[in-house]
Amino acid sequence: MNSKYEAVIGLEVHAQLLTETKLFCGCSTKFGNPPNTNVCPICLGHPGVLPVLNKKAVEYAVLMGLATNCRINEKSVFARKNYFYPDLPKGYQISQYDLPVCEAGHIDVDLSDGSTKRLGITRIHLEEDAGKSIHDQAFETLVDVNRCGVPLIEIVSEPDMRSAEEAYQYLSKIKQIVQYLSICDGNMEEGSLRCDANISVRLKGETKLGTKTEIKNMNSFKNVEKALNYEIERQIELIEDGGKVIQETLLWNADLNIASPMRGKEEAHDYRYFPEPDLMPVIVSNDWVKEISENLPELPEARKQRFTSEYKLPTYDADILTSSRDLADYYEEVAKVTADYKSASNWIMGDILKVVNETKTSIKDFSIKPVQLGKLINLINNNTISGKIAKDVFPFMLKEGKDPEVIVKEKNLVQITDSSAIESAIQKILNNNPNEVEQYLSGKEKVFGFLVGQVMRETKGKANPKAVNDILKESLEAKRK
Repeated sequence: MNSKYEAVIGLEVHAQLLTETKLFCGCSTKFGNPPNTNVCPICLGHPGVLPVLNKKAVEYAVLMGLATNCRINEKSVFARKNYFYPDLPKGYQISQYDLPVCEAGHIDVDLSDGSTKRLGITRIHLEEDAGKSIHDQAFETLVDVNRCGVPLIEIVSEPDMRSAEEAYQYLSKIKQIVQYLSICDGNMEEGSLRCDANISVRLKGETKLGTKTEIKNMNSFKNVEKALNYEIERQIELIEDGGKVIQETLLWNADLNIASPMRGKEEAHDYRYFPEPDLMPVIVSNDWVKEISENLPELPEARKQRFTSEYKLPTYDADILTSSRDLADYYEEVAKVTADYKSASNWIMGDILKVVNETKTSIKDFSIKPVQLGKLINLINNNTISGKIAKDVFPFMLKEGKDPEVIVKEKNLVQITDSSAIESAIQKILNNNPNEVEQYLSGKEKVFGFLVGQVMRETKGKANPKAVNDILKESLEAKRK
């Protein structure tokens, strides 16, 4: 980015709430059902129907407000946001405008330079989702209204972000929090977490905001970062060439890596907001807030700090292990079985996450249960098997789902700790490799590793590595005398 300028970015994040039914009716919110089956007269906007507010959706919105340091408003009001689009059967969307349920919050994000930045949250409000238009047909657009009426919270940030990296980290933290709260699955590909970005640029030192554009259709974290960098550069180049930024809504094309104009940017008055006449104001009393707050889980930042203090893990490990609630839960279940907390961290961050990422499975569905991993680590630490044998046991655990003790017994992989058996194997290797023995005795100690490898091969990897090292060294030193 041209060093004369700075970006000003604000994000509007829509999170689809994990309620079983829609915001104002009893229709299912299940994703993937046949098109236009999760519908009823209420969410289709038929004449004479009346909406009834989903209490659970309000509780989820308050939870998010509490987790992001917001003020919970005692009174909030629903409004009609009027616009016409084929996937909005009613011709309006029930949302909140001037009196949202949560306001004036913030979250802290960690940046790549090691600093932490506080980013403000203007408001969190409830609204119903619109349907989905499918434009990729040959000569027609199809409409699926299953999504109409699904409850959303819209999290509107302050324009506090100055780079695509800050926006990326903010969005990552929002996703992490909603997943920790179990109020949204955070799946951007399925549309349950969606992000629109408002971007403008200005000369550094200026306080006045530049003309902003809005980018939509960013369906992954990578695309959010790409789209923001693209638009920041486009606006700077336009200004440097003597042009003016036009306030408009842009659509991100992930295939071409460009943002194309979609329509003029709307203002609030374009939607002709007015209070929803069929819904009473929502009253969230202090007692209700207190009741909801009792369902707050340990949040990511607090859990990360506890992992470093309670389990003595490096910050890097704690950061990865608490990146999702399910992964943190998995680690803590392993830690109940073994006191070797660092080895547990190493196995999860290495072997387990490698398989999870390659197979694109959830840690919740991982075939090796936490108790089994804990048992495997204990087998290494009590010298039943070596670390090398454990790496051989792991694929069998992955494939068969059996406890490691069972696999070790079935495959006859118990570590050889009997010193006489190890001495016998070592003597055989020394007799078969006289040249290497002479090299070692003449000062070329690098061949020691070769001799250790030969002993391990002779014992099929089952000899205790420490015992092999100790006895081999003693045997070689004895020859020196």
